Amino acid sequence: MNPMALMKMKALGEKFKANHPKVPLFFNAAVREIREGSIIEITVTSPEGKNICTNMRVTADDVEMVQQIKDMM
Repeated sequence: MNPMALMKMKALGEKFKANHPKVPLFFNAAVREIREGSIIEITVTSPEGKNICTNMRVTADDVEMVQQIKDMM
């Protein structure tokens, strides 16, 4: 990956954490609980109140992928 793109991503990440400080705390807590068989659900509510929702059951492959990403960081 381009070093300049990495620097830009880091700056955007820091800005996101400053704007939404509870989100990284949530993900840090949630990542300790996610294992094979866990269900992850995501809901988006538009300003007009429309909801869209999806979920997924975590597989062994998902756990392996997350571990590889964590190892790269």
